[in-house]
Amino acid sequence: MPKSFYITTPIYYVNDVPHIGHAYTTIAADVLARYRRLAGDEVFFLTGLDEHGQKVQQAAAKAGIDPQTHCDRLAPQFQDLWKRLNISNDDFVRTTQPRHTRVVQRAMQALFDKGEIYQASYTGWYCTFDERFWTEKDLENGLCPDCKRPVEQLSETNYFFRMSRYQDWLIQHIQQHQDFILPRSRRNEVLGFLQKPLEDLSISRPKARLSWGIELPFDSNYVTYVWFDALVNYISVPGYLSDDTRFRKWWPATVHLVGKDILTTHAVYWSTMLKALGLPLPNTIFAHGWWTVEGEKMSKSRGNVVDPNVLVQEFGVDAFRYFALREVPFGQDGDFSRQALIGRLNTDLANDLGNLLSRTLTMIVRYAGGVIPEPTTRAAHELDVQLEQTAVQATAAVGSFLGKLEFNRALEAIWTLVQLGNQYIDKTAPWTLAKRAEDKPRLNTVLYNIAEALRFLSVNLFAFMPQTAEEIKRQLGFMVTFSKPVLGGEFTWGGLMPGTEIAKGSSLFPRIDTTTKRQGDTGVTDTQQPSPVPQPASAASSEPTTASDTAQQITIEEFRKMRLRTAKVLTAERVPKSEKLIKVRVSLGAEELQIVAGIGKKYEPEALIGKTVVVVANLKSAKLMGVESQGMVLAAGDKEVLGLVTILEEVEPGTKVK
Repeated sequence: MPKSFYITTPIYYVNDVPHIGHAYTTIAADVLARYRRLAGDEVFFLTGLDEHGQKVQQAAAKAGIDPQTHCDRLAPQFQDLWKRLNISNDDFVRTTQPRHTRVVQRAMQALFDKGEIYQASYTGWYCTFDERFWTEKDLENGLCPDCKRPVEQLSETNYFFRMSRYQDWLIQHIQQHQDFILPRSRRNEVLGFLQKPLEDLSISRPKARLSWGIELPFDSNYVTYVWFDALVNYISVPGYLSDDTRFRKWWPATVHLVGKDILTTHAVYWSTMLKALGLPLPNTIFAHGWWTVEGEKMSKSRGNVVDPNVLVQEFGVDAFRYFALREVPFGQDGDFSRQALIGRLNTDLANDLGNLLSRTLTMIVRYAGGVIPEPTTRAAHELDVQLEQTAVQATAAVGSFLGKLEFNRALEAIWTLVQLGNQYIDKTAPWTLAKRAEDKPRLNTVLYNIAEALRFLSVNLFAFMPQTAEEIKRQLGFMVTFSKPVLGGEFTWGGLMPGTEIAKGSSLFPRIDTTTKRQGDTGVTDTQQPSPVPQPASAASSEPTTASDTAQQITIEEFRKMRLRTAKVLTAERVPKSEKLIKVRVSLGAEELQIVAGIGKKYEPEALIGKTVVVVANLKSAKLMGVESQGMVLAAGDKEVLGLVTILEEVEPGTKVK
């Protein structure tokens, strides 16, 4: 029987501009929702906007419009971004909606009737930005302890929620439910906070000071404090006090995802409110970290707020989704840099995943007529067994890690299969098997196994990168509907149907060119810039030297002018209309080069990917058949290439050859 899985994000403040922090939380929630649907659970995924409060009222007045019009203008910036990021939320709440405001008023009336709310006068320090009162001892150097902004002293009569009476109960609940607050470090922070006396919570604001809010049902001179209003969204939308059957299905929530800055509000305010209402608490409140930008906190004043729309426009939605959850462990702070995103895109997505799909489909077209071949043997070789076991184990690991919200480890598990798939191609060498008719059965099995590994990857990647998963599925030609449960007992190795016609398409992830503009022989990463060296007539095409070349002796100083480096082959493809030329892109660690090499009669492009070769990295750029070449791959041979110069040991790309 399907289980109910209810996941929420915080409702974001409508006056904010959507930034990477908002996107981060929402993408994480989306991954969990998509995965649980694949696993067969019934999922309810809620996000939305907090539209009340003093900041909204002030911004609307400044713009010369009423607050509701102001909210209506700003709400689409979040809704449009979620569509762009392929967020699969089931509902989008706005706290100005009647379905929400009615529940807030009914809940407050119930608490008032039970004696949980009382009226009292209060003098305290008020932070307009956070819309919150602080005591004298809370202030830090006279500033708000949260936002570090100035505060003002206010004396007024308000309504208070008897939060203090639930302090001992809440401590006990946290101690008895180990997964209630995650990660563990955040749980300890909340317990530390609760070591100090818990005060009652001011839950109203006089209309004379703030009119934009939900009116108290028991006193029309006041509106509800914005946090008391906002937190109720988690129960108002799934049917509290409006649809008991629906509410019993979804509550308590499975996971509340929040940023660490609002953990206290959710773990303390929200928990005590629920207890007073007689409702169970959510299973887990998970507080993730903040994103900084090159070590600095994001702020409008610094001008370093990261706009997800810009990143999606430049790099694509799935590259951004992958980077956000792969770069840092969920729960820890992370630092954003454009260079880090490009690095992930070029290495993990283009070099690893994109090349695996491209190599596989190219060989199926070349050696199997463009259809998935029938495997003639099952697990006949150790390599086959290893590939199948890794696919099955990675699938199980993804579910286990996502159950603990360890998104980066789930992606690491998926990438063990991506990397093994590329290694499987290198070790089985389909291009060699294709040369002998008696190896045809083995070739068919190898090609089938690689395609089947890609089917597993497509399913496992769907929650993280839905567009990529759909494109892999389309190019492979296999039939599956990701909107239905897929991860069940029937999802086993061998499910790809032989005879399926593939549809090889464009590259999954076009590489981002990270090479600097080369002028002559620039672009060198050594401390000392080498002098230019004469370029042989066919240097860029890796023509072997002739016997006559050995008659010319050079000095050690002349030899040192050559920048010889180890390089890892990232991509390889034939130059159109040439049997001899292959265009390769190689990594030297800190930089990449494109080289056109005359090795096409000796090597198939697929056989070169992943090899460590030796290149001359400071040759002046040249064009061969219209394709730019920025160096030379060293090879042995005279009139014909007999073999590439490679390295026996494992060395880092860019290592100096001397």
